[in-house]
Amino acid sequence: MPSQSELSNSFCGRKVLVTGLSGFKGAWLCEWLLSLGADVHGFSLPPPTAPALFEQAGLASRITWDCDDIRDAVAVKTSLLAAQPDFVFHLAAQPLVRLSYSEPVETWDTNVMGTIHVLEALRHLDKPCAAVLITTDKCYENREWLHGYREEDPLGGHDPYSSSKAAAEIAIASWRRSFFCNHPVRIASARAGNVIGGGDWALDRIVPDCIRALEKGEAIPVRNKTSTRPWQHVLEPLSGYLTLAAKLSSISHLPSPASSAAAFNFGPALDSNRTVADIVQEILKHWPGEWQDKSDPNAPHEAGKLNLATDKAFHLLGWQPRWNFSTTIEKTVSWYREAKDCRNPADFSALTRRQIMEYSQS
Repeated sequence: MPSQSELSNSFCGRKVLVTGLSGFKGAWLCEWLLSLGADVHGFSLPPPTAPALFEQAGLASRITWDCDDIRDAVAVKTSLLAAQPDFVFHLAAQPLVRLSYSEPVETWDTNVMGTIHVLEALRHLDKPCAAVLITTDKCYENREWLHGYREEDPLGGHDPYSSSKAAAEIAIASWRRSFFCNHPVRIASARAGNVIGGGDWALDRIVPDCIRALEKGEAIPVRNKTSTRPWQHVLEPLSGYLTLAAKLSSISHLPSPASSAAAFNFGPALDSNRTVADIVQEILKHWPGEWQDKSDPNAPHEAGKLNLATDKAFHLLGWQPRWNFSTTIEKTVSWYREAKDCRNPADFSALTRRQIMEYSQS
């Protein structure tokens, strides 16, 4: 896996377009790219939460940002062609399973058509570019298996969110085969597990729910205590995206173009496949409190077991996870606890970059 200095060789001074950078993962990626010396261009709506890491770290003032909607094909094309990027990371999405039940059409419009709008814009980019389009581990047809899903396993999805991401993967594969075989742009997709880390303030996600309750001195409400997920720190998949993009832009590092311009899983080690109850109990080791079982038998369906196999990323990219489950939780909680003492964007940026360096040096 490339070191921080090796990644800097790939991204320093290069133009990088990130869609969805006002979200949790996008803000971390933006901060990492800036630390590598990249010229970052962003395309997204305003931050979806308050607070938001994007605003806490003052990222809008340090990048070129087009504040617009991924569902607007003209706006996407205009922004991408104006940026003339060397790299594209497409993260813009409706990312919540439970919200997809109440807003299924918006979810599909954002996740499927938004991805197609990026692909169509890339078709008109007449220069070399490495594009990594991010979907999710939930794009697989979940059969509640104990073993991890591989990139060749069938796609599917019970809920509108998962099915929209499966459809996005099908679109990416179709456009890649139809339009990008003899094109200067190389396209790959990335599927990550349940991402956690400091600066996530979304509703209906277990870590932000824990932090909000602990800050108020309340018991943590836990909906699905027995559900198992591949928990990973946000820096794990981001390191995978950066590694994949760097290798895509230098195709000689891989056996063949087809091996890189494809789908890749970025998940944690098997030991990090834990239940929701496990993650809550681990959080309470670092921030004492209580939790309550709020299981609702009538709640919308969410997957019970979901693991990823990452052999392909290891063998073709040299990528593997660095932080185990306990380190992931410790780093996540410490970010939130230290953030309480941050007074300005420079403080939030420094805190975030320090964890990026800790991860890179681990």
